[in-house]
Amino acid sequence: MPRHHLTAATLTVLLLATGTAVAHADDKPSAPPGSTTTSAPPDVDANSPGLKLADGATLAPAKVLDIKSVVEDLSGDERRSDTNETVTFALQAEVLFPKDSAKLNPDAQSRIQAIADEIKSQKASTVRVFGFTDNLGSYAHGLTLSKKRAEAVHDQLTAALGAAGGDVTFQVRGYSEDYPIADNGSEEGRKKNRRVEVSFPKSG
Repeated sequence: MPRHHLTAATLTVLLLATGTAVAHADDKPSAPPGSTTTSAPPDVDANSPGLKLADGATLAPAKVLDIKSVVEDLSGDERRSDTNETVTFALQAEVLFPKDSAKLNPDAQSRIQAIADEIKSQKASTVRVFGFTDNLGSYAHGLTLSKKRAEAVHDQLTAALGAAGGDVTFQVRGYSEDYPIADNGSEEGRKKNRRVEVSFPKSG
């Protein structure tokens, strides 16, 4: 995505001296099965002289808070979410496909090529391509359409990756209206929910 079309939203993480940890995010990502990973928290010595706690305060059990940044283009057609471990691109269906279709638009190729370039940059060996719809129409129709759209993006990604695609294992799924990221009660929300997400681990 061109940087001059981007705005950023960030995650604020607060560690409270009482030993509790709270994370606040600007928006809530979807979380289909198998789309998140968890690292083991680091060991913390509660008796370390470097720790400064108020009298009577104790440490809460250690946990890893995944810092997340979200970058979205001004039109809202595309967004990139980065955590410590993964990169996720979400493309709205309208910029990829005609209405109620799984045939890619001509301008979808350049957007998918940019994702393929990032996959190469991250040297990702596993890539998830998940399709989603809004809640209009039947669940079964949405399941078929979301799967076909995910498959179409997968096919274009494979072509864009070229020889590098041979080293990548793809997980391609359709989820219909499950895992919405916005309210299906408005067209604005439904538009956000009609999307294809491509996610993969970071190399670092």
